[in-house]
Amino acid sequence: MAFQDLLYQVGGLGRFQILQIVCLCISSIIVFPHVLLENFTAAIPGHRCWVHILDNDTVSANGTGILSQDTLLRISIPLDSNLRPENCRRFLHPQWQLLHLNGTFPNVSELDTEPCVNGWVYDQSSFSSTIVTEWDLVCEFQSLISVSKFLVMAGMLVGGIIYGHLSDRWLAESARWLIITNKPEEALNKLRKAAHRNGRKNVADTLTLEVLRSTTQEELEAAQNKPPVYDLFRTRNLRKRICVLSFMRFTTFLPYFGLNLHVQHLGKNVFLSQVLFGVVTLPSNYVALLALNHLGRRVSQMLFLFLLGISILITTFVPEEMQSLRVALATFGVGVSSAASTSSATHGNELIPTVVRAVAVGVIGIAANIGAAVAPLLMILTVYSPHLPWIIYGVSPILSALAVRLLPETRNQPLPDSIQDVENERKDWRKAKQEEISMKVTPF
Repeated sequence: MAFQDLLYQVGGLGRFQILQIVCLCISSIIVFPHVLLENFTAAIPGHRCWVHILDNDTVSANGTGILSQDTLLRISIPLDSNLRPENCRRFLHPQWQLLHLNGTFPNVSELDTEPCVNGWVYDQSSFSSTIVTEWDLVCEFQSLISVSKFLVMAGMLVGGIIYGHLSDRWLAESARWLIITNKPEEALNKLRKAAHRNGRKNVADTLTLEVLRSTTQEELEAAQNKPPVYDLFRTRNLRKRICVLSFMRFTTFLPYFGLNLHVQHLGKNVFLSQVLFGVVTLPSNYVALLALNHLGRRVSQMLFLFLLGISILITTFVPEEMQSLRVALATFGVGVSSAASTSSATHGNELIPTVVRAVAVGVIGIAANIGAAVAPLLMILTVYSPHLPWIIYGVSPILSALAVRLLPETRNQPLPDSIQDVENERKDWRKAKQEEISMKVTPF
């Protein structure tokens, strides 16, 4: 009899567990939208250079009205390769000769132009004001948007480290963790509360400290020597798991936040894209749950991560004019990225022994938050190629999928309680493998 039997007595999935899940969901609902606000507060509206002949109030008031705004725009702002007004350059002087040309002309690029030395004019049809319009974070200053998003994500990284430690003061601890850390009295109290909320009131009479000690004797013996933090990397098997899980979480969160923080780069209508991204998250997590239970942890993660990488790479090279296809692929990518994150978290928790799980999850979480913080910084690479950041977003989950093969399957397997359980698992696997080979070569 072990701790799993105690869980069956108090109720494996009842009112108590459901209440815990609801509380976690409420906190996530409150926190996560603050990250997505960057898609609106740092949105880049349409913009062009401020031009004296177009935007000076005095000139506009005294103008004859002979020339339209479109005509003045044509002689003031050069066209880009898509025959749209340039965002970051203007003509040094009005090019009146362009009025006599009906179509495109060969020598436009040779005409003298200059940067937007007098500022920009912004399209306010969708966003009346953002940090971009307030601080002119466009053209050569556009990389500062990535810096602002990085600072937000870096704040999450620092906050997770600090407040993750402080939260132990008021959050209820796991009964299993309390047993492992040699606090059986507190663990008994938690188990009795869980049984009471699950409607199993009679269990409180039979579940005593003596019963708890006898059923978890092995866990209590392991708790006598509380492992220090460096034990995460002292033994070979556990060190391998921590390093692989940290790499996986980094390369999973990199594209996840790359998609979620750059909605405007994927579709013109930020509001529609954001709604679609939010709607697809719920069914994707349900699909992740089904896959984890039927396909296993490893196959599920590899499937979702490969689909994520492929969807991003395809989206990267779809022309901007095909907006519907780009938004559909991006929405699919957000869905599988959410499923991949859920699968990764589940698998990781089942691979780490209980005695160091809290510390290990913190270390892996730091790697994940580093990936989230690096994601917006990669957009600075657009100065070299507009596709480069998205290629990195697409390749990283594929590398993560390959790393999953280095971890064992944990479906229907008991949770490891001690570091020795993890190391013995490797020895048991080797022993079973040797016995299998022996059986094959032994004559009968």
